[in-house]
This record gives sequence, C-alpha cells and structure tokens, in this order.
Amino acid sequence: MHTNRRDLLLAGCCAASTALLWSVTPRLRAEEPDPPPETATIRLAKTPSICIAPVYVVSDLLNAEGFTNVVYVERGVYVGSGAEQNKAIWNSDVDFNVNFSGPLVLEIDRGLNTTILAGIHVGCFELFAREGIRSVADLKGRTVGIQSLESPPHVFLSAMATLVGLNPSKDIEWVTSAKVKPIELFAEGKIDAFLGFPPEPQRLRSQNIGRVIVNSAQDRPWSQYFCCMLAGNREFVRKNPIATKRVVRAMLRATDLCVSEPALVAQRMVDRGFTARYDYAVQTLADVPYNRWREYDPEDTIRFYALRLREAGMLKSSPAKIIADGADWRFLNEVRPELGG
Repeated sequence: MHTNRRDLLLAGCCAASTALLWSVTPRLRAEEPDPPPETATIRLAKTPSICIAPVYVVSDLLNAEGFTNVVYVERGVYVGSGAEQNKAIWNSDVDFNVNFSGPLVLEIDRGLNTTILAGIHVGCFELFAREGIRSVADLKGRTVGIQSLESPPHVFLSAMATLVGLNPSKDIEWVTSAKVKPIELFAEGKIDAFLGFPPEPQRLRSQNIGRVIVNSAQDRPWSQYFCCMLAGNREFVRKNPIATKRVVRAMLRATDLCVSEPALVAQRMVDRGFTARYDYAVQTLADVPYNRWREYDPEDTIRFYALRLREAGMLKSSPAKIIADGADWRFLNEVRPELGG
C-alpha cells in the first residue's frame, strides 16, 4: 500500500486532535464527585451554521463524561432555520441545541419546551448592505432578505431596527425566500441588505460582495451579549440533572478548545463532514469571540433581547417571565469554578 506524505500528516493531525480533546478531561475522573449520567445517549441538533463549532468537536468530551452514544440530528436546510431546531427540542427529537439567543427568547415566549442553560459565544452575525447604506437606520424603505419571519436574521434585525427607532414591521420591506437563499439574492443585487451567519459572512468577504455595516463581534451593543446559547429539552433537564451538568461542562470545554486550538477544531469539523471549507472554518474561529463565556452573564442577554423584541411587538412576556420560565443556571454555576470561571 502506498502512503503519501499528505496522508501521514493528516493522520498525525487527527491523532493529535483526538489526543488533545481527550487530554482535557482525564483529571475529571479523580476530581469531580458526580455519579455517572442517567443516560448514555445524547442527541444534539446539527445545522449548517459553523459558528456553533463547539457542538461539532464536543463528542469526544461527551464520551469522556460517560456518554457512549452521541447522535447528531439534522435540523434545518438553511443557516437561519432556528425555529426548526427549537421545535425539535419541544418535540423531544433532540436533547440539546446551541441556538441563537433571540429566537430562543421567542420560543420560550411561545411556550416551547426549551430551557436555556449557558451562553456559548458572542458575535457571529454580520449585516451586509449595498453601497449607499451606512447604518441600520438607512434600512428604512429598503429590501432585506430573510428565509422566513421569525428566523434568526429576521429576529436579530428586528431588534436592531427597534433600537434605532424603526418599526421593523412597517419600515423594512422583508423579502422572504424559501427556494433561493437570501445570500444568493444579495449576491445577485436583488435585495439591499442581508444578515448572515458563518460561513456566509466569510464567503461574502472573500468574494468582495457588499459591505459590512454591523459586525456583532465588534459593534456595541451587540458585542456585549451572547449570540448563541446552549439550550436543553426541559423534560430531559428535569429528569437527568447529572447528565445535564456533564453536557454543560463538556460544551464549555469544547468552546475553550475553539480558542486554544482553532486549527485542530477546524480540521475536525472538516474531517467529520460538518463543513466542506477548511478556510472558512479557520476564519470563523478567528472572527467569533469564543473566549467571553466566563465574562458575560447569560441572563443579561435574555433581558436585552426580550426588551428589544417586546418593543418590536414580537414578544408578549416580560424579561423576568422569560427568565423564570426558560432559564436554569444551576449547572453553569456548578461547572464554572471547575473550568476557572
């Protein structure tokens, strides 16, 4: 059998990656007193958005936590189909999901069976616009592409519009498209603006299409709040507290790996078929601040987006009710000291 240098290097990279992922957890066996998880199976939602990179490298860490069967459940054909992910949690198709904060708040308001457990990262969405549009306020009377109402781009843009005094339901012309992705409409010059999630911003910048007028990783107030958060099926969380704590710990460790070993994380995402473009994966890991989960209070994120979405007329519940009905910080508070938080 002929083995070339590239194969050897790839094999070495994968072996190093596996060793690295496993090396994070052995000392847990001696230190943490948790009994084994109530179940050996964990089902995670899988979507095309690669900003949820921790989800795609967490399986080895979950194995070390006692989960021998980690299942990825395909949800949504488009990066913005967060409602489908939350519906899956409500219907018990998946146990845990890293999803966008704004849609999570909406789904809790709608009574879905979702519990927010922790913040994962800040700043994955970017707002692109055509020449002549310099701010969110300039979107008044303009066309903005979204896949559907209440999809993550629609939710985030509605919050952004409300903050600058626009009425998102009246002042913006929403162009919904189920067959043609909004990014394609923007690339073809058929709409004025588009809000994208990785790898979409990375693609538009590489092709020099449009200009960024809001970067949520850099621009306030968006850079001060979580973009994506970890949520669990409420019944799963209630019945399996030990397993839930272990999942929260593993997911936050995976988030740390996105900071400490981005090249290996990117390669693992490609090797396991979660994305085809290594370069976009590497750029996403450089663009998205995965290092702020220790600094930010996830409750602040819920409160912020709940207020904005109430102002937009999209939310009925108060922030306090959303937090009371749909958040549980017990597990985060327990694992934070273990992880140096």
